[in-house]
Amino acid sequence: MRSRKIIHVDMDAFYASVEQRDNPHLRGKPVIVGGDPNSRGVVSTCSYEARKFGVKSAMACSTAFRLCPMGIFVKPRFEAYQEASSTVMNIFYEYTDIIEPLSLDEAFLDVTENKKNIVSATVIAKEILQRIKHETKLTASAGVSYNKFIAKVASDYKKPNGITVVTPENADYFIENLNIRKFYGVGKVTEKKMHSYGIKTGKDLKQFDRDKLVSVFGKSGSYYYDCANGIDSRPVGRRGSRKSYGKETTLKEDIDDKKLMIEILEGIAERLEPQLQKKSDKGHTVTLKVKYFDFQQVTRSITLPYPVDSSEIIMKHVKPLLENTEAGEVKVRLLGISVSNFINKAEIIKRHIQLLIPFPDYCHVTFNAETVEKL
Repeated sequence: MRSRKIIHVDMDAFYASVEQRDNPHLRGKPVIVGGDPNSRGVVSTCSYEARKFGVKSAMACSTAFRLCPMGIFVKPRFEAYQEASSTVMNIFYEYTDIIEPLSLDEAFLDVTENKKNIVSATVIAKEILQRIKHETKLTASAGVSYNKFIAKVASDYKKPNGITVVTPENADYFIENLNIRKFYGVGKVTEKKMHSYGIKTGKDLKQFDRDKLVSVFGKSGSYYYDCANGIDSRPVGRRGSRKSYGKETTLKEDIDDKKLMIEILEGIAERLEPQLQKKSDKGHTVTLKVKYFDFQQVTRSITLPYPVDSSEIIMKHVKPLLENTEAGEVKVRLLGISVSNFINKAEIIKRHIQLLIPFPDYCHVTFNAETVEKL
């Protein structure tokens, strides 16, 4: 299993970073995303400026206020976070379909075999972080290794905006020098128990055999043994089928020329076409995404009675969607197109060519693979 190439990407202070990106007045300040400091709410996340005061995720907002009274509390805007997450996930899908999202802001990617045929997982990770920065104005950190456990721990090693590579050759050294609290599943209670056995680092944990750890920690003991020895055979699990396929472009300069916007959208549609045509599902909903110069975003959609998989048909509907925005009157910094609302070919056959039984004497219907493929 040491031949696998796994990347774990984790956005840096995601919710707080989105707030700072969208509101220049918040940049460089201690931002705390969560409930009112006088409420019973908890902190969703906070900026690195707030973390210096000891503020942490899942902390009571009242406690966060005591630690950081100058903190700026903002309510979560999940639509904005989902939009940024969608952009990031679309970047991932350009490299591999083997993706396991853990939340809006982190995911595992198996790039052992990848769409761009890039041999080095490190090169892929660097490209992904650069693209995230360019397309979302946000930063992320990544861990690269041969299994999920090490990749996840590594992604937290050089935050923010860092990348840590742990090869099979240096895995033992990396694990042995980990604080035991860095092991997934080790909370305060387990940490205290491990300390009572003299276990403070991965090296200490490695001194215990599997049976001893199981006798002390139950079933989790076997997991701790594997982690200490760099063993994690869990595959990167795909989470169901994709709900949409999309492409988007962040412009080098904000533009208000609609003719140029159409040309850019045509290029996006042409990039999207082969991705749609090689899939077994086709979508009925075409969505245009426009982000204005001030990061305000709008989407316009149309749901069609027939499936879409060609750039020509996509653009036929995107053009009037663009007219239903302020693009041109307001400068634009990003354009995107996505296709969703998929119906499987078998469902298309069922819906559109099911005939009554018995057939009329004059009706002779023959289906073959080519007929189905064209549907």
